[in-house]
Amino acid sequence: MNAPLHREIPAGVLDAAAALSHATRQWDGDIVKQLTEYIAIPAKSPGFDKDWVQHGYIETVVRNAAAWVEAQQVPGLQLEIVRLPGRTPVLFFEIAATKPASSQSVLMYGHLDKQPEFTGWRAELGPWTPKYQDGKLYGRGGADDGYAVYASIAAVQAIKAQNVQHPRIVGLIETCEESGSYDLLPYIDALRPRLGEVSLVICLDSGAGNYDQLWLTTSLRGMASGTLKVEILTEGVHSGDASGLVPSSFRIMRQVLDRLEDSKTGRLLPASFHCEVPPERLAQAQATAAILGDEVYQRFPWAHYDCGGSTAFALPTTTDPLQALLNRTWTPTLSVTGAEGFPALQDAGNVLRPYTAFKLSLRLPPLVDAGQAVQQLKGLLEDNAPYQARVTFESNGGATGWNAPAIAPWFEQALDQASQAHFGAPCGYIGQGGTIPLMNMLSTGFPNAQMMVCGVLGPKSNAHGPNEFLHVPYARKLTAAVAQVIAQLP
Repeated sequence: MNAPLHREIPAGVLDAAAALSHATRQWDGDIVKQLTEYIAIPAKSPGFDKDWVQHGYIETVVRNAAAWVEAQQVPGLQLEIVRLPGRTPVLFFEIAATKPASSQSVLMYGHLDKQPEFTGWRAELGPWTPKYQDGKLYGRGGADDGYAVYASIAAVQAIKAQNVQHPRIVGLIETCEESGSYDLLPYIDALRPRLGEVSLVICLDSGAGNYDQLWLTTSLRGMASGTLKVEILTEGVHSGDASGLVPSSFRIMRQVLDRLEDSKTGRLLPASFHCEVPPERLAQAQATAAILGDEVYQRFPWAHYDCGGSTAFALPTTTDPLQALLNRTWTPTLSVTGAEGFPALQDAGNVLRPYTAFKLSLRLPPLVDAGQAVQQLKGLLEDNAPYQARVTFESNGGATGWNAPAIAPWFEQALDQASQAHFGAPCGYIGQGGTIPLMNMLSTGFPNAQMMVCGVLGPKSNAHGPNEFLHVPYARKLTAAVAQVIAQLP
């Protein structure tokens, strides 16, 4: 019997059903297993594990991912773990182009570091105890976003399986993203000659409005963070003896924060922390609000209680879907994510505490410069302290947000076709409230590149919190959609 003929299919012609079948086999046959092992490793980002080098968890997940990629034996692939002195490692791979005379590069991005454990996991779950149940893989880091390197290679394999021509593909998988990617820029500078002329960036570290269609992220908020500390005493004293005379450090903290935020509405007071929403983003938000409706706010695990025989739920800041979308994507917002100076409840005696410290996370609109915001924030909080208390703000730095470039016709068409082929619905467009520092760097470095920023973090996936999960059926389809878009790069 004659051997089957292998034909070279023109660029852009990818059998969507075959690509999804290939991606499904990869996920079910191997990737879920790899991610199960990955979740069990507490590879916390350096910002949460100062002894990350000694613990070796980041090194382990990088080596495991590298070994898996090499085992795939993708034709034309070269891989290395790049190390700069004193910095977290980066996994970098290159896949030679099969498309004739192609000078373009596709950059695929992800990260392997994780957020810390957090509390509130269900009894049968845990951050480092993976569990696969009803199509969801529970545990810290699988969805945010340890899956990215595995899905990226699987997408390339789906293209290779059909002999579809493709441009040069490079991969950059970092291990410092959850700490603000402070190690990333030196690596981009070092690797810039090898990145080539990037025409398409694929970042699999974002979210989805639902699990029913492909979602493109159109914007990301920036962030300014740090620790605000109020000191009034050098040591704790009896509250009966001192209260009324010694001002409470917590009350001073409230006064200082009132300079920044209207506590009744949550609105940040400095005008420079706000920006206008571009008309195209407003139009996209209106379309997305029509798709998602009340799901925009119902997706969160609201506290609830019995109220006269019915269940009462805590309320969001707004129940208008459009305003809800804008609030979480284009509105600056303050969150207190940690505290010091407080004893545990069972240890709290009648003592006036010497200090109060809060860790602040300030999300900034996409068009607000984070560096300027950090400087203004420090002055606003520290100047003219009440009672001449010692008030300090130690910044953890900031990251400017990102607004996607204008979408090219070919890219818009490719996204819609991929979404229709794999989900039976058009591509949705949504801003995200989180921060990916790399995107602003890449938009600056490659102003002509199209940005496919997407991910598996849909409703209730709860990245950074308890019960985080990766929606495997969605991840399979997303992998195939990525392959389809790469194949259509003109």
